[in-house]
Amino acid sequence: MPAQIDDTYAEAFRSIYSSVLITARDRYWLDRAVQASTGNASSTILCDCEAGLDRYVEPGETPDGRPGAIVQFHIPRFHKDREQRLERSLLVRVSQNVLTCPTAAAFNVLPADEKWFPLGRKVAYFGDGHQYKAERHGRRCWVVPILSGEFTIERRFGWADGLMGGNLWFFGATAEAALEAAMRAAAAAAAVPGVILPFPGGVAASGSKAGSRYKFSIASTYAEYCPTLREKEGVASRLPEGVASVQEIILNGADLPTIVTATQAAIAAARDTPDLLTISAGNYGGRLGKSFIYLHPDKQPR
Repeated sequence: MPAQIDDTYAEAFRSIYSSVLITARDRYWLDRAVQASTGNASSTILCDCEAGLDRYVEPGETPDGRPGAIVQFHIPRFHKDREQRLERSLLVRVSQNVLTCPTAAAFNVLPADEKWFPLGRKVAYFGDGHQYKAERHGRRCWVVPILSGEFTIERRFGWADGLMGGNLWFFGATAEAALEAAMRAAAAAAAVPGVILPFPGGVAASGSKAGSRYKFSIASTYAEYCPTLREKEGVASRLPEGVASVQEIILNGADLPTIVTATQAAIAAARDTPDLLTISAGNYGGRLGKSFIYLHPDKQPR
């Protein structure tokens, strides 16, 4: 029997983001650069940004004719210094994890006419005066001499408005069921171009709520949904009967329609998971964000 789909919505909030096309000699080194540059970027609760793999790009579609991958980097729009934060994240991650990866190169994805960072120039300072401008593969680039040869990076990297915080919750009668459903959902959502799932393997085992009893913490465990706290005094459990475990997926992306498409793909992929009881989502009644992703597609405004 398919799992119940709650009549609710996920609450996404605005971000600014940038996309980087990484290329490399082969898939092995491409994956090393992707994994390194998007590491430790699950949640902006403590990470500098939220990042992840958007999609792979075939060699025939990349500037240099090599295997490629597009990665996204998101910063919440509510930060007053959001542009500085995003540029800093890009600079650190590209310079330390793409420049250093054998055979890798970095190219811009988003329009860079009005909203852009001079990322190539800043990374190129590693060349210690030996760096130079050049047109490579039809792109205006900086070229940096390095021990293995040269590192090529496009001069400008654009940024744009995006969304963060789309989510789905999977309530399982067993821990295995909740995890299997979340894995199926994450794989389906990740197949939609323009979406990233920043948590490990696309799944968040420790879904959080805003706020904490500790002043130094901005988020904390969602005690009302923790199975081991169901009977604890002082906890008003909201966990449905029979639920042994909850897993979550988080979706960031370019825009609301893209995240809506990925959400529906995730629900369809997970709904028939054995022992999955309910698919739901987390929201704060519009206090966090104004972009709602309804689990029932007929409720989604057009």
